[in-house]
Amino acid sequence: MKKMALIATKGTLDMAYPPFILGSTAAALGYDVHIFFTFYGLTLLRKDLSDVKISPLANPAMPMPVPMPVFVQMLPGMEAMATMMMKDKMKKKGVASLAELRALCQEADVKFTACQMTVDLFEFEKSDFIDGIEYGGAASFLEFAGDADICLFI
Repeated sequence: MKKMALIATKGTLDMAYPPFILGSTAAALGYDVHIFFTFYGLTLLRKDLSDVKISPLANPAMPMPVPMPVFVQMLPGMEAMATMMMKDKMKKKGVASLAELRALCQEADVKFTACQMTVDLFEFEKSDFIDGIEYGGAASFLEFAGDADICLFI
């Protein structure tokens, strides 16, 4: 069986989709998949995903309906507006929500590991996270990743 190891390090809306899309797709293709969530990627394992946002600031590839100077992107409320616009566009195009993709991964037996060091660093409680995840360090993840056919850092 082929193996895919993913490291999820970011918790913004645009960076939250790749590990779940790649993980669920690989699992559907018969891969054994393991995602290690560390630093800001750890927020993707929290029960509530409603606070996952996207920022137009320092994200020049983000398509905007009209060109916006950088100083406008810094204004209060722009992150909320960009997040709302992106979520609305995804819904209109039939893109699954983060919660749906995450659940699909779990149903497909994608293994989720929360970085214990990051949990401790940010003083999270295990009750903050969804059920069905494991806690471990880099060494436990590397046991799997060392034999993986595909290893990606996101």
